[in-house]
Amino acid sequence: MKIAEMFCSIQGEGTLVGVPSLFLRASGCNLRCVWCDTPYASWRPEGQHMTVDEIVGYVAEHATGYVVLTGGEPMIMPDVVPLTEKIRELGQHITIETAGTVFSAVACDLMSISPKLSNSTPRGPEAESWTATHERLRLQPDVLRRLMADYDYQLKFVVSTTDDLPEIQALLEELEAERTRVLLMPEGTSPDVLRERAQWLVEICKREGFRYSPRLHIDIYGDRRGV
Repeated sequence: MKIAEMFCSIQGEGTLVGVPSLFLRASGCNLRCVWCDTPYASWRPEGQHMTVDEIVGYVAEHATGYVVLTGGEPMIMPDVVPLTEKIRELGQHITIETAGTVFSAVACDLMSISPKLSNSTPRGPEAESWTATHERLRLQPDVLRRLMADYDYQLKFVVSTTDDLPEIQALLEELEAERTRVLLMPEGTSPDVLRERAQWLVEICKREGFRYSPRLHIDIYGDRRGV
């Protein structure tokens, strides 16, 4: 499978925020989010091809107890199932960060599902070849239901404006999701933007009973790779 980067950091998002973790970033994605903060794993995928044993060897050498398989979209990667099974044999807690568009019977302790809202769809001439494909693929309710049924999960939504809330509410009603598993996270790649959006997003979380997720790695390191 193609790997864009592997590094140790702290988990910056979700229910395990702050936990020292080993990140494995798969390169390649079936979506093209307009605000994607890792274009080197989606819009312009880069990296090197590695075998399962090579990746597992890296995990064994740098193990923190927590492994995060992210992307891109790790669930579309060849050998993702045997990779997760071998990582589990090392006694690691496995989080998989996915858009929830594809199902694979992976070994996973926390399925971190980030369904893509309409705010993610690329528009304009430069993105014309991807607009229809992204819009068709970005929400797969049957896949989301299966992931939620088969794994311990969190639903993490990237929120750009207050106009995103009705779309989130409608999807949660369709999925019959537990609100305690829902996290709202501000869209942005700078501390200033995240801080501004946090002011109103936290109030929505308080009112609706959702959890707020920061982007702690941005606050600490800024918008750069390998953190």
